[in-house]
Amino acid sequence: MSFPTPVEWIGLIVRITLLLTPFFVFSVFLSLAAEEHLDAKLQRKLAHRTAFAVMISCIVLYLFGNWIFQYLGITIDAFRIGAGLVLLLNGIDLVRAKGIPPGRDISGSGDPSVVPLAIPYTVGPGTIGTLIVMGAADQGAGNRIAAVVAIVCATFFLGVVLHFADALERVLKARGSSILSKLTGMYIVALAAQIIFAGVRNLIFG
Repeated sequence: MSFPTPVEWIGLIVRITLLLTPFFVFSVFLSLAAEEHLDAKLQRKLAHRTAFAVMISCIVLYLFGNWIFQYLGITIDAFRIGAGLVLLLNGIDLVRAKGIPPGRDISGSGDPSVVPLAIPYTVGPGTIGTLIVMGAADQGAGNRIAAVVAIVCATFFLGVVLHFADALERVLKARGSSILSKLTGMYIVALAAQIIFAGVRNLIFG
């Protein structure tokens, strides 16, 4: 059983962490907490539930999402292009957006830690597609174990950001949070372009 090198593993953690757009989710989390009039204790509980819901969603998608290819007859490269395009749009929205898209009800229904915080704001279509592509492309138990641990680490970081949301808001202010979200969006745009290029290259040249 071979595992990624420490440098590769750290890079994977960073990649998944940025894929989850923690600072955009942070701004949505604060808006929802303010709308629901949550005190500090309830905010922390919501932060923990959100991180847990994101972790479970990502692990399930990574480990079992590749069944889509087997049962629907979709090639991994075709799905890679589609997922890359959706992720590209998500990244562009992050770069251009000034906040929560107008007309979106952030309170949702039921447990807000699952909807809308975990799905679709954290684990949206682009993230779902990317995780499925990663799960289908990774071979070997070592790579899969490393990826699952990386997902746990990334969602732990997300949970820490949300847990200390009030303190971070005082430090970053609205402008700082916006800058971090836009930088994350730029990374996602670059990642999406790389995924699309890989899919196109494999379809054309085999």
